[in-house]
Amino acid sequence: MSISHLLPFFFLLLAFSTFTSPSSSATDSFIFGGCSLLKFLPGTAYESNVNSVLTSLVNSAMFSNYNNSTVQGSTMQDTVYGLFQCRGDLANSDCSRCVSRAVNQLGTFCLDACGGALQLDGCFVKYDNATFLGVEDKTMVLKKCGPSMGLTYDSLTPRDAVLANLGALDGAFRIASSGDVQGIAQCVGDLSASECQDCLSDAIQRLRTECGGGAWGEMYLAKCYARYSERGRHSPGGNDDSNKNDEEIEKTLAILIGLIAGVGLIILFISFFSKVCGKQKGGK
Repeated sequence: MSISHLLPFFFLLLAFSTFTSPSSSATDSFIFGGCSLLKFLPGTAYESNVNSVLTSLVNSAMFSNYNNSTVQGSTMQDTVYGLFQCRGDLANSDCSRCVSRAVNQLGTFCLDACGGALQLDGCFVKYDNATFLGVEDKTMVLKKCGPSMGLTYDSLTPRDAVLANLGALDGAFRIASSGDVQGIAQCVGDLSASECQDCLSDAIQRLRTECGGGAWGEMYLAKCYARYSERGRHSPGGNDDSNKNDEEIEKTLAILIGLIAGVGLIILFISFFSKVCGKQKGGK
């Protein structure tokens, strides 16, 4: 039972996220998530192993910005692998809070799912029963590009300088800035230095090509990400324009849920009176 390829259900996850309590900090902003289609039965050994892995990750986040955990099952199918990765500039307390929130959301978003992954602005959490630890994966998970600003070659220079610096720096977590443009890039901690460089080079090149002259851009691959923003236009993780989008999404979802609830009440109302009328006719 291999479920290494998680199927993203971004709309479903976003629908849940809009009804959670407001984030206490920008690090809690939802980026993306996905759950496997396969489910485990409650009360089984696999459920216990999932809980053990996620608990271990939460505990580890109090002391480091990356760790992985494996709980061996009696069979290969019951073995669970997990990891968490916090943004490199977060303090341990912020990392711990972010991972705890991500794990709590996974419990809701991926209820009884054999595998799940969740990316918040400040941290990433993943678990599965197919090993993914130490495996480079450059699958594009999410791309977000800001509106084109009609930038000239000269105005693109700071953006390109930031992306070039991100690609040239060492380490799993990188920050660069040039003029009014700032950028962040990071690999998941289970990659080697060469795998990290390969992943980030791909992410940065895609970001440069696919976001063109956008005022900001984000490129998330399965094991790394790169993003840049022009100060005052967009902050990575989603304030400014994305907040407006979130408000519109919340309004749309509220309307849809209201309509669904209304239709359900109408059906119940009609069903109730149909039964009442049926009884009255039967009694005559």
